[in-house]
Amino acid sequence: MLRTALRNLRRHKLRFALPALAVLLGVACVSGSLLYSGAVRSAMTESWTASRPDVSVEVRPAESAGPPGTGSDGPRIDEKLRQRLARLPGASAARGTLEGGAFLVGPDGQLVGSRAHAAGAAYVPGRGGADPRYPLAVGRGPRDAGEIAVDAASARRTGYHIGDRVRVVVAGKVHRVRLVGVFTAHDPRLAAGGTLTAFDRATAAGHFAPAPGRYSSVTLTARSGTPPTELADSVRRQLPRGLETVTRTELDAEAAESPDSRKLSQLLLGFAGIALIVSTFLVGNTFTMLGAARAREYALLRAVGATRRYVQRLVLTEAVLVGAVASVAGYLLGIGVAHALGGFFDAAAGGVEASVRPGLLEPTPLLAAFGVGIGVTALAAHLPARRAASVPPVAALRTAEPPAPASLRRRQLLGAGVTALGGLTLKAAAGSPDPMGLLLPAVPLLLMGVALLTPLLATGVTRVLRAPLRWLAGVRGTLALANVRRNPRRTAATTTALTVGLSLVAAVTVTVASLGAMARDEAERDMPTELRITAVDFGEIGDDVAPRVARLPDARAVTPVTGTAIETGGDGHGDGGGDGGEGGGEVLSAVAVDADAVPRIPALHVRSGSLERLGAGGVAVTREAAREHGWHVGDRITGRFADGRGRVDRRVVAVYDGPEALTPALLPSDALPARSGTEAREAAPVESVLVTPRQGRADGLKREIRHTLDNPALLVQDRADVGREAADGFSSLLRTMYAMLSVTVLIGALGVANTMGMAVHERVRETGLLRAVGLDRGGVRAVLVLESLVISLLGAALGLVTGGVVGAAVVGGQEGAVLTVPWGTMLLLFAGSAALGVVASLIPSHRAAAVPLRTAIGADGE
Repeated sequence: MLRTALRNLRRHKLRFALPALAVLLGVACVSGSLLYSGAVRSAMTESWTASRPDVSVEVRPAESAGPPGTGSDGPRIDEKLRQRLARLPGASAARGTLEGGAFLVGPDGQLVGSRAHAAGAAYVPGRGGADPRYPLAVGRGPRDAGEIAVDAASARRTGYHIGDRVRVVVAGKVHRVRLVGVFTAHDPRLAAGGTLTAFDRATAAGHFAPAPGRYSSVTLTARSGTPPTELADSVRRQLPRGLETVTRTELDAEAAESPDSRKLSQLLLGFAGIALIVSTFLVGNTFTMLGAARAREYALLRAVGATRRYVQRLVLTEAVLVGAVASVAGYLLGIGVAHALGGFFDAAAGGVEASVRPGLLEPTPLLAAFGVGIGVTALAAHLPARRAASVPPVAALRTAEPPAPASLRRRQLLGAGVTALGGLTLKAAAGSPDPMGLLLPAVPLLLMGVALLTPLLATGVTRVLRAPLRWLAGVRGTLALANVRRNPRRTAATTTALTVGLSLVAAVTVTVASLGAMARDEAERDMPTELRITAVDFGEIGDDVAPRVARLPDARAVTPVTGTAIETGGDGHGDGGGDGGEGGGEVLSAVAVDADAVPRIPALHVRSGSLERLGAGGVAVTREAAREHGWHVGDRITGRFADGRGRVDRRVVAVYDGPEALTPALLPSDALPARSGTEAREAAPVESVLVTPRQGRADGLKREIRHTLDNPALLVQDRADVGREAADGFSSLLRTMYAMLSVTVLIGALGVANTMGMAVHERVRETGLLRAVGLDRGGVRAVLVLESLVISLLGAALGLVTGGVVGAAVVGGQEGAVLTVPWGTMLLLFAGSAALGVVASLIPSHRAAAVPLRTAIGADGE
């Protein structure tokens, strides 16, 4: 049997080439995703381990305790504890952790590297004068607030050298310092495209310490000959309640379980799974077409004694061999895919040198490649193998054409039922507050129903196209449509792969375009003033920003915006009287603003009272909040701030309407409890600074603010900028989704090319007869090109319509979303499908036209 299967593969190698290529692409996606994800985990683990070579034990707040803060009930990690731990017999050193966000500014005035991984840390020299975590390559360590050292990768990217004056942004403020050292470091933040800036210990404490004299954690280095577990036991006996001891082994295990790498792996494997599902349609269609073409061969095998089981096993063996070859090639291509993913995500992270190096023979990706490749191919060939085994021996004696295929009535009824079920589930998903639970079954049901109905749809579409195509292409168009209608099941199987791929692309396009438009409109509508200052992602706004902007002559009103919350006590309303006590109230979100500036914000519409009295012990609430709580101007709101740091006892001075950013209540900034030392570190950050310019001076003031602040970690935006930024995030998401779904569309195009290629083999005599009655070589090519074009456009139309319906359902499940169909993109996808159809037919049509006339007429018909 194996020899027969190998002989069949050699004889039909061209027919098996495209399905093998489809499986190969799917396997490459799977193995590449696994290789890349594994390499990322290994690189991050190794980087984390190498970044702290001096750590044997770490002391940190227990998960059940609060943050490493400062309250009397929280864990206290301070200098006194560090010194006590450093004196333990098994410890050679104890180091307090001082780390936080720090943006390095490049010579071009832009932030360097990934903002999410821009870090600052303390340079702590040991007994030899060097810091074991940051070994210097050039220069020396920083000694005061005017000096820094940076990692070698950042120095190369920026071109900075020892002695250069550079800028660093920490806690929203720009610091101009001198570069005195460049160090090498193995740090996961650097591997992710970030930067690492080292400050002297005193400066780092001022920037990053949770409070004066406090640390976020303490790490200890064991003396030579002291096991880390023994040191951990000694440390544990010295710790107060709320702190825990973690050994180096446990820290390394935590680093290996990165949630980000796990999510990335799941995302990549999800798209690889879609590609494999689409591949099954192509493989199944190929074996179905081969089974029909080789029916007489199977009948002869049965006639000479082969059993049904033998024929079925023969076809499955061929499928397994195809899958094995595709798996080997797919795994090798997967190594390249893993490297390409590394380059793609490295570039997205800011151009850091690739630190991810996928291995060549990793066991899990290798086993997955063969398991998936062989399994998918065998599964797709199972039904065609059963059909091949059912061919009776008497079929070997037939010389006429095979009987007409069975009626499509049952398939059409089943397709209508499945499509209706999918549509109803999709409609329920659109009205559900949590649509994903219904979308997961709805989308496959809808696609399955459309696939079952495709023969009927293909017949109807070709009937409609008959007259236009005859007018445009004459007899060539008529012949092309006749070929499409000849076998509706085959047409449906061919278009299904393309339909699935394009339906996913269309669903993503409609969904992302709608959500992007909604985000843009909401961002523009929610902006209270003509200009707004915000920090970049993971950045902060310094306390000095608002005062500096307020001094500019074109600034009419400037206010920082800080979010807070009030635990109200009782109902708190009445004739300016009872406070209602405390307890039993609710949490009221509030926004702290400048009391003098807020009356000059045009977006606030006062319905009763006056915002001018906000600074005189007042609070303003929206009409909705007032209606919900029964508040009126003059009522008192009492309680305490939700963080427990201060009391609230203020009168309602205004009821207003305004954008969401300034709702549901307004407090003056000086109403927030004064904080210093310990509490200052935990104070709510300034979320934005709102700027109302003088009439007609918005553009000029925007330039003045940028020049005055000279801080690349701050964004000065008008409404158009805010809307564009909100939509840009969705545009980048759409590009990523397109890149990952492109493989499924490519496999769909391979399905069209595969069908056309096999049609050439089946119609050799037919082609010869057409040539004999006057159709030239160009006519033969035109017939096949038109046939491929019709099939591709049919699959594209079904995919785009189905995907558009799915996208509309997803958008309908989002509160406030308005359906936005990017018609230009949809037309481009449709035109691209037409181009794919033409390209897919070029080689088959050329081969068909190249067959000599006498050879074609003398060929056996099938």
